[in-house]
Amino acid sequence: MKSIEQLVKTIAKLRSPKGCPWDKEQTHKTLKRYLIEETYETLEAIDRNDPQALMEELGDVLLQVVLHAQIACENKEFSFSQVADYVNKKMISRHPHVFSNTLVKTSEEVMTNWEIIKKTEKPHRKDIFDGIPIALPALLKALKVSKKAARDGFEWKKEIDIWKTLNSEIKEFKAACRGQNKQKKADEMGDILFTIVNIARWCKLDPEDSLSMATKKFISRYTRVKTKLKSSKKGIKELSYSELNNLWRLAKKQERKKDDK
Repeated sequence: MKSIEQLVKTIAKLRSPKGCPWDKEQTHKTLKRYLIEETYETLEAIDRNDPQALMEELGDVLLQVVLHAQIACENKEFSFSQVADYVNKKMISRHPHVFSNTLVKTSEEVMTNWEIIKKTEKPHRKDIFDGIPIALPALLKALKVSKKAARDGFEWKKEIDIWKTLNSEIKEFKAACRGQNKQKKADEMGDILFTIVNIARWCKLDPEDSLSMATKKFISRYTRVKTKLKSSKKGIKELSYSELNNLWRLAKKQERKKDDK
């Protein structure tokens, strides 16, 4: 607690009349991009499995929280203590199976109770999608919408229905691609992507993590292909499909050997 109190005092001094010119100029809006940047840097530290970097990045995220709270305090809106008190009370309220006598056996039951309690805390939210931020990245927003709809009962009953849905959406996209209507193509592609997000949720996977891993894997394999081409007089654009496919297969094989070590 002493470290937190000292941090709050440090930020207050930076924002004071005799403080730092840059810090004094900041507002909630000017700090928005820094909160996003620090969050992504924290995710990167987690992916690298780097405890030291994670500690530092979490500190940077905390700095953003304290800065926003200090600005709000100066505007006589709320303080950092109120922020901490609010989230502490919420965690106790949302976990009656820990702090009260409610019994749960699975994570699914925990999440069901969470949604029920949230509804009592926020009665102004009438629609199941109320509370989902408009500015969320598309993939995360699709996952949140998918989860809420599933909890509301809009869910596949059998696994075979998942693949029927995906195949149907792909068929509709192929049909749209035979025409010239760009908006129709975009709509059908969106349906495929949304269905994929739903499938990831059904399989208890995070589509963001899955896509990040696939992108990282692609970069690694593509780099290997480019390395192989350095000794060749051909560029990627000059390769036939067969030549490029052989190089890609070799890159995949080398990558798997590396992972097996």
